[in-house]
Amino acid sequence: MNCLLVTLALGCVAADVSHVIANANANANRDAKIIRQELDVNPDGAYHWTYETENGIVADETGGLKNPQDENPIPSVQGRVSWTAPDGQLVEIQYVADENGYQPQGSFIPTPPPIPEAIVRALQYIQDHPPPATQKN
Repeated sequence: MNCLLVTLALGCVAADVSHVIANANANANRDAKIIRQELDVNPDGAYHWTYETENGIVADETGGLKNPQDENPIPSVQGRVSWTAPDGQLVEIQYVADENGYQPQGSFIPTPPPIPEAIVRALQYIQDHPPPATQKN
């Protein structure tokens, strides 16, 4: 009998149900309703849209063409999106997309560490002292 109780106690302790609770919270956000939504499209192709959901996601974007009279006009988009992370922190991302590519900005976007000073000096030395050209015979 004691062996059975110990086995049941160990089974209860070993059971991990945290994933069930986490999935329940994720599913609650999956079905969040849109509480505000706007879309404006102009005849020249310029547009603006925005939306907000009941779980705190807010996004808006404006786009159009740079130099629409040129032979090759450049599409340009600016926007932002924000939401609350599972740990409660507000995440905000602003972005631009144009001829220079997609350029997001925000405190939650990882950035590479700075280049070590020794590497910077070595690269500068290589640039200042290129190898001599070799002649082929």
